[in-house]
Formats: sequence, C-alpha cells, structure tokens
Amino acid sequence: MSTHFRSHSPKGVSPVSRRDFIAGSVTLVGSYAIPLPAAEAEAEDQALRPQVKRLIEAMAFLGEPFTSAEVSELDGASIEAIVRMLDRRCLLEVHINPEARVSVSPGSAVPRLVEQGWRCFLVKVLNQASATAPLQAQSPQGRNVYDRAEKMTGPSRPPQTVSAADVADRWLELAMFDASPMVPALSGTALEYRIVELYARDRGKREATIGFDVGAASRDLSFRGTVPLIFDIQPSSNVLIEMRDEHGQPTVGSLLIRDPQGRIYPAKTKRLAPDFYFQPQIYRASGESVRLPAGTYTVEYSRGPEYLTKQASLSVPEGATPPAWVFQLERWIDPSQHGWYSGDHHIHASGCMHYQSPTEGVLPEEIVRPIRGEGLAVGAVLTWAPSYYYQKRFFEGRVSKLSTRDTVVRYDLEVSGFPSSHSGHLVLVRLKDQDYPGTKEIEDWPSWTLPVAQWAKTQGAVVGFAHTALGLDVKSTDLPNYEIPPFDSVGANEILVDLTHEAIDFLSLMDTPCIPELNLWYQLLNAGFPLRAGGETDFPCMSDERVGAGRSYVQLDQQPQGDSGYDAWVAGLRAGRSYVSDGKSHLMDFRINGQLVGTAGSEVHVEAAGTARATVRVAARLDGTPNERIRSQALNDPPHWDVERCRIGTTRQVPVEVLVNGVSVARTPIQADGSVQEISFEVPIQRSSWVALRILPSSHTNPVFVLVGGKPVRASRRSVQWCLDCVDKLWAVKSALIREGERAAAHAAYEHARLVYRQRLTECETG
Repeated sequence: MSTHFRSHSPKGVSPVSRRDFIAGSVTLVGSYAIPLPAAEAEAEDQALRPQVKRLIEAMAFLGEPFTSAEVSELDGASIEAIVRMLDRRCLLEVHINPEARVSVSPGSAVPRLVEQGWRCFLVKVLNQASATAPLQAQSPQGRNVYDRAEKMTGPSRPPQTVSAADVADRWLELAMFDASPMVPALSGTALEYRIVELYARDRGKREATIGFDVGAASRDLSFRGTVPLIFDIQPSSNVLIEMRDEHGQPTVGSLLIRDPQGRIYPAKTKRLAPDFYFQPQIYRASGESVRLPAGTYTVEYSRGPEYLTKQASLSVPEGATPPAWVFQLERWIDPSQHGWYSGDHHIHASGCMHYQSPTEGVLPEEIVRPIRGEGLAVGAVLTWAPSYYYQKRFFEGRVSKLSTRDTVVRYDLEVSGFPSSHSGHLVLVRLKDQDYPGTKEIEDWPSWTLPVAQWAKTQGAVVGFAHTALGLDVKSTDLPNYEIPPFDSVGANEILVDLTHEAIDFLSLMDTPCIPELNLWYQLLNAGFPLRAGGETDFPCMSDERVGAGRSYVQLDQQPQGDSGYDAWVAGLRAGRSYVSDGKSHLMDFRINGQLVGTAGSEVHVEAAGTARATVRVAARLDGTPNERIRSQALNDPPHWDVERCRIGTTRQVPVEVLVNGVSVARTPIQADGSVQEISFEVPIQRSSWVALRILPSSHTNPVFVLVGGKPVRASRRSVQWCLDCVDKLWAVKSALIREGERAAAHAAYEHARLVYRQRLTECETG
C-alpha cells in the first residue's frame, strides 16, 4: 500500500496530509492516518529502523539482497523514504484492526515467481491491535499434494481424499521466514515488515488465494481475509544428471540439493512421482534431469552406505542452457568383491508415509528407483493391507521386469493388517500364489499366524517375522534377559509357537530396538532352534529415511540376476549364509574351524570339548568426528542400529565380539577406517553351542552350531523355561483375538509348543 491518504475517513479519524505523516505526527491505519503524539511518533520511528537492519540481513541470507545503493539509501533515510522503498518489495499488506481481525490486500510488488524455485517478498503489517502473536500465512494452493491418512496403516480400500485436480491445484508452497534474525511473533508496533517465502511447482500464469491470521478467530469476517493473486511464473531449466558408478558406468544415485539458505530442492511438499515428499534426497539415473532455477547449489551425492557421501558446489546459469552435472561415485567398500550381496526383504510401495490417493501408493518403476539408488542387489517389495487390492496386481510370482543387471526386485507379501496381525506380521517371500485358499478378501484370512505360515511353506516360500521387537519391550538391557514381555503389539510374538511346528525360517532385525530383538533370537537359539536372522528396513513405515537402512548380505558365487538369482539369494537367507548390517560395518566370511557360516547346515562337529577357531573378514567406517546426534539417542530411539553407536569413546574404533550361546566371550577393537581386516579368535567350547560374531549395534553374523559328541544344542535350561513361560503369556494375551471357530486348532498348536519346550527342558545340560 502507498502512503497516499483518502480524502474521507471513518468516524473519529481525521484526514491528514502526506506532509503530516512524513513529519512523524501520524501513523497509518489501513487506508487512513491517525494523528500521533510526538513521543509516540518518535517511538514508532525508533522501532522501524532496527527492523530495516534485520530485513537487510534476512534478505541477504535468503539470496535476494537489497542492492548496495538501496542499503546506502536506507541507512539514515527519512521514514517516508524507508516506507517507499520497502513498499516496492511488498507483495501483500496485512491490516490488523483493534479487534485483532485480519484483512489482506495486494501490495506494490509484481507477483512474479520462478518454476521449481523460491522467491521472497515483504509483507507490510499495519497492526492497530498491537498484536504480538505469530503472523501465519495460508493458501489452499499451498496444501501438501498428498493428504496424510488419519491412521498410519489406512484401510485396504482407502478413501479417495485427493483427486488429480487437487494435486494440480496445489502448486504453491508458502512460509513466513522466521529464522534468525527474524522472529515468529509480531513486535506489536503499528507498522512493521515481515518476509514471506513462495515456491512455485509449475510455470505460466497461476492464481493463488492467500490469507493471514494471528491466531484462532482472527480472520476478517468479510471477504477481506484473503486476496487472490495471479502469478507470472517464469520457467526454470532442466539440469542433465550424469551419475556414474565406481567403474564409470551409468547408474542411479541419491542427490540432496540445497541452496545457500539450506532450502531443499525440489521442495518436499510439492514433489510428484518419482520423488518422495517425505525424504530430503531424490534419486536420479544417469541421463535423467532435475528442474532448477538459476542459482548456486550444494549437492550431496551417494549410493547407499557402501559409498562415500561426497559434496559438490554447482550452479545453474541465468538465461542459458546449464551444463550437465556429473557425479562420480566412490565406494569405501564393495562386499560383492568378496561374494556378499546386499538385500532388503521388507520394502513397501503403499501405506505409512506413501500417499494413498489418487494412485494408492507408488508404481513399480517408482519404488525400484530408491532400491537401485541405495545400491541394493535384491529388493523384496511387500504388498500389505493399505491399498492391497490396487498393489496386489503387481505380484507376478517372479522377479519384476524392471530388474536390472545390478538390482533384482520382486513383489511378495507381508501379512500385516490381516486378521492374524495381532500375533505378529509375517514376511512371505518367493510366493507362487498370494491368495490364501478359500478367501476373497483379506478379512477372510486366518486370525492367527501358523496356518498362514504353513500354507506359504507348502509352495516353497521362505517365511519370517517382521519388526521383531514390537510387543517385546522389557526394562532389562541384559543379553540374554529373562523378563517376560507383554506381547502387546505386532512383532515376532507367535514365533514361539510357529517355530516348534517348523513353519518359520527367520526373524527380522534392525528396524526395532536391538535388545528385545536379540534377546528373543538368543533365547530361541539357546533352546536349540536353528533360527536365522535377516536385516530389514520396513520402508517407509518403521523408517522412511532410506531403503536398505537394515539389510542382509548373502554369500553367492555370482551377482544375483533374474529368478534364479533371486531364488539363490533367498535360499542363502534361509540357510543363514549371511550377516545383517546397516551397511556401515561388515562381517564377511565368518568361519568356524574353516567352515563357512550357512553351509552344511551351519554345523561343525567335534568329538570333545575344546577350542574352536573363528575367523572373519571385518570392515567398518566411522568419520573422524563423532556424530553426537546419534550417540546421544537412547537405545529405543532410531536409528536402532548404526555403527556410530559402536564407537569406543571418541576414537575411530569399534569392538568385534564373539558370542557363545548369547554371551560375549571375547572382544577385540578394530580401526573403523574402511579397510578390510582379517581377524581370528580362539573360542572355548564346553558343550554343544552356537557361535556368532557382532559389532553391536551395527552388524551381526548368523550362528554356526558347534556340536560336541553329536549332541544337539540345548544351551540353557533358563532360556527354555523363558520360552515356555512366554507361550503361556502369549495365549493369555492373544487367544481372545483368535476367531472362535479357529480357537480349538490354535489351542492344540500352543499345547504342542508347550510339550516341545518341556521336552527340551529335560535335555538341557545346564541351567
């Protein structure tokens, strides 16, 4: 708004001249001026000048600085000159009347934006109410393009909350700039200026309706609470990406693009496929592009935890075709050179952080991108309850046609959001048929897990439990510990029963707290069950940071490709010829007396008690400076597994431990400098035992079973008793949730489990 005054005025307000205002004898109220006493006029003058200094600093920080001539002119200028200069940059004027009602009108600045980029404008605030609340901006065009479901999981047939027209209309992002040197709250002075940041997803002429408020019920009751503006959005440029792997070959990698103010590109809330709005990074294949306005950017690029995260400063020129951005990726380790291939068996294309409409999750070509971009050799995309009927059509009973020479992807199933979910979520990989016999909807499936696991096993599937620790939290941090968990959630609860029926191949680690995960695993191993572990992410539910945050490394003779390669990787997972890892530490080629883990049933036979020799190739990488954000997190807080948690003090060392029956019997530190080191241990074996290695909590091998005199592992009477007590607790908690018609069969299965544990109690050699 200009400083010209109308010749008419409301009751009690006298028309005054521009000269009177300039002299400081009046202050503006909307389109009128109210005479001010001299002392108050001086106070307003003193309040405005510090604002100008803060605005100059803030606009320089945001990359749209005042010119040196403007800064010189503003320094010491009259109030009229300051107002005139600031008004030129004002996109909107906000009037707060004495009742704190807020109305809005257009300002003098030309509403011009840039496609896929941010612009900053001033907002003039005429504050007759002396309000000191935060000034907040809203626009229907500024809503997120994806409405989050009220519940994280959502229904299997989600309501259509966002239409394609909604997505098209939500092209604007806006935010008040409240970082230093600005503050969220208004100062309470009669006149001040704020900064609004605007981001445009599209180009051309677009209209947006913008409004402001200073709290509940402050919007003007008439139509003056919002104002429509037609923006002229100038086009930005497509920047070609060349992403090259360590061999110079084209690949997919991750990019985190920030401008000098730290703003992320593309803007997260306006991202469309194939980019995910809930991640800061995007993924690009060589030959693809990203659209950016002219400017300078800092770009972090990588390809998962086996690669270094590198940084580059790159620019997009004004009015010219930008040169290609070339990224040469660099590994710090390549486990595949040693025959170990990474995979994540628990990835989702719908539910949780994925949007549910208008497309009910993401398409195969969109979920494959981050799997490749994180350097995974294998990815299992699991359909589950949210958007089940839409997503299940991508199941083919074989690997996806989108698989590549370096990444194999297959759709399978997680039994989550099904009637049996209360007893734990089952991961079913390598299914031939995803429809349980005699069912038409997921509501028809069994209400406990054993029938589902047994059905999957009949068709050659590999079966495991997901997010193990949910419902297993206890106070103790000992490993093992003997507190009985509450079994009040959806982790590996009914594994205690199903395992006695030989229906389970593995449990999952790494996406939930490590103590309850490992405690359950160690107890079952001590009871003599040769249970294997796999690493998972449960993306984007337990973690939306990246695919492959938890992963399994399986030993294979060659890179897995096609159906046979996928089958070989899954077979290695089932056999335990693998280790789990966050990708930042590695335990390769774990052997006992020369026998590789996961071969020959993972059994090493010795005639008498004595010493076994454990060998391993180990590597880990830590930055020289500790990451205090991760180190300060409690064990129950994510990231649950991360090599930073293993750091010994402030050194660059991590400990490698040898476990016998869940107890650490030897420990040696290694330098976490990324080098592959061969180490060995002499392991005392007193009776039939299982042996494993770990860098806790970052990586863990599967066990090797050292059988003394041909006797099976019965490592701990106390562990078997814990399992038996847990079955009783489990039935008390879960039986009422099992359908009445299935309860008799479930009771018989639970009783079978009790008999197995009671028998093993008699076979244990030690308490």
